[in-house]
Amino acid sequence: MVEIRIVNRGRQPLPQYATAGSAGMDLRADIDEPIVLRPLERRLIPTGLFIALPEGYEAQVRPRSGLALKHGLTVLNAPGTIDADYRGEVGVVLVNLSQEDFTIRAGERIAQMVIARCEQAQFCVVETLDETERGAGGYGHTGVI
Repeated sequence: MVEIRIVNRGRQPLPQYATAGSAGMDLRADIDEPIVLRPLERRLIPTGLFIALPEGYEAQVRPRSGLALKHGLTVLNAPGTIDADYRGEVGVVLVNLSQEDFTIRAGERIAQMVIARCEQAQFCVVETLDETERGAGGYGHTGVI
């Protein structure tokens, strides 16, 4: 288990895992009054949380499946990435993809945050790449849906 330093300047409880097998922790809206998201509208929703991730880790902000299925609400830049050297407030960019208004209330669970290891890469310029069975076949090239 990795330890993450966190400052909570909001009024909501700290994120926590709902079950022993949960990959993500719910993030809650830390707002003073309800926010109405109109169809196709997007907003940055504050959480009141500030984190310091260890080097070699990222936090991914992902949609909550229930909000996506039932209300068409999703994280616009999913997954949003919080870098290890970022020290600003964790915000969630939500978009309403439904045809109805959606009201976000204080304390509402609006997204989930997954902590993941990440590697930095170094490119090595070459003239050719090795051959594979797939080769340059792109989207849908196998014909399997």
